[in-house]
This record gives sequence, C-alpha cells and structure tokens, in this order.
Amino acid sequence: MPDVVISEFMDAEAVAGLAGDFDVHYDPDLVDDLDGLAGLLADARALIVRNRTQVRSELLEAAPALVVVGRLGVGLDNIDTEACAQRNVSVRTAGAANANAVAEYVLAACFGLLRPALLGSERVAEGSWPRQEMTGSELSGRRLGLVGLGGIARLVAAKAVALGMTVAAYDPLLAVDDEAWQLAERLEFQPLLAAADVISLHVPLLDSTRHLVDESAVAVMPDHAILINTARGGIVDEAAVLSALREGTLGGAALDVFENEPVGPDQRDRFADVPNLILTPHIAGLTEESQQRVGEVTAANVRTALMEAM
Repeated sequence: MPDVVISEFMDAEAVAGLAGDFDVHYDPDLVDDLDGLAGLLADARALIVRNRTQVRSELLEAAPALVVVGRLGVGLDNIDTEACAQRNVSVRTAGAANANAVAEYVLAACFGLLRPALLGSERVAEGSWPRQEMTGSELSGRRLGLVGLGGIARLVAAKAVALGMTVAAYDPLLAVDDEAWQLAERLEFQPLLAAADVISLHVPLLDSTRHLVDESAVAVMPDHAILINTARGGIVDEAAVLSALREGTLGGAALDVFENEPVGPDQRDRFADVPNLILTPHIAGLTEESQQRVGEVTAANVRTALMEAM
C-alpha cells in the first residue's frame, strides 16, 4: 500500500520527486472515486489534495496512519481542520505559491470587463466593426476596493497602483497599525462597496462571509462597478449578481469560483445571455509557473512532515 496518495492534479516533476523517496500513488481521478480513495488510505501516511477532495471525519477514519494532508493551494474549506487536529494530522498549504497568478487574473478580468474589444474577436471576424460599442474604459484613475487584505490582495493592490488606480480595502481582522494599510485606504464594508469602481474578493468562506455579497450589498455598488471573485463561491449570492447584471445595475462580473463546483450543464440557463459576465473554472491560481511552484512547495511540506514523524 502507498505511503503517499495524491487524489487530484499535481505537477509531474513534484510527483516524481516524492516518488523518489516514498511509495506514491498518483491518480487525479480519485477525487471522483471516494471508495477507491478510502481503500488506498488504509496505510497511507500522507494525502495530497486540491479543493475538491473532501477531507472529513469519514475519510480520516479510513486513514488511521495518516500524518499529513498537503493542500495544493491555500483554502481549507474542503478540509476539516479540527478533525485533523484531533487525530494529530498536520495540514500544510502551499502558502503564497499561486498568489501572483491570482493577482494577475484579477487585473486581466478588469481589462476584459472594461475593454470589451478584448473579447470581441468573433464579431470582428464575422465582419462587424463596432468601434463605438467596444470603446470601453481605462483602469487608470479608477478605485479598486479589496475585501480582505491578505497576501494575494496586497499583490493586487501593488499591481493596481502601478496601473494608476487608487486602492481601498476592508479587513476587520487586520490591525489598524498593520503596515499593509500603507497599500490601501481603510474603509468599512458598505462605504467600500459604495466608493469602488472595482470590487475584488479575498476572504475565506466562513459562516460570517457566506453570501457576504448579497442583493443588499450589490444594491450599494455603483451601476458601473464590476465584481471579481477569485476567493470562494459561497461568498457571492450568484442569483443576486446575475439579476443585477441583467437589470443593468451592475457593470460587470468575473466569477472564477461558484457555490456548487463544478458547474454542470444544468446551470446553463441561469448564466445564458447575461451581459458583461466572465466565467472561468476555478482557474485564477492555475498557470504553468504557479503549478510548478505549488507542486514544489507541497512536496517539500509533505516530505518534511513525514520526516519529522519518523
């Protein structure tokens, strides 16, 4: 039986590096075969996951020898950290390994939503020439509102300032004297929504943040504002955002994460014909470079945890 089980996609070089030291079972389709995964964990000391594998008590009970869960990313809403702690199972994330990829995605989404010409290739190829319709707006001079001012948000802020934007943020957990506030004006949540041209979400999914951006929050935002969610799907009330886009009371939205993932074909109608909407499959943090970094960091974390436990 394997020492290390990897249930979702991981960089090939990182997998090979682990396989040089441990007996590794790598199958990115295991996330959809929970019985098979549970069977492989009988003697495993390490489990490596992304965001879909649900590491809950039932799965942990099938893994009595487990020492560490390596998370290929940052968010922990798919991992029961309390249940892991009760079993002395260490949970180790990839930290900031994909932070730059997410930050660049946020700005790319801004450009895509404010400059519709960037997404207009098909119409031009068909012979249309909608110059006035695709004129768009500039980022420079606009205000970026960050909900949460952690590591990724700080990268977004620095890049936004370089583009000529001003930055404000809401983060009730960040001390007033934290040096991060040098990057952004400190505002409360409602004033931030009312003042920002772009709102970008950078908070974990907790009971306190579920549907943080709901119908009432969207109503506070200016009609021209755009919303970008690369955090977690449940933070946004998707129905409220889609309704606002259809009614013209929200300027645009980019959703990389969804309340129910993956989004199935049965969801097609709710997203159909919604204007100025970008949908991507939870990919903001996925670039060739970031996946190499995430794999390297996670492999090192798991290796260290297993060595410490020997």
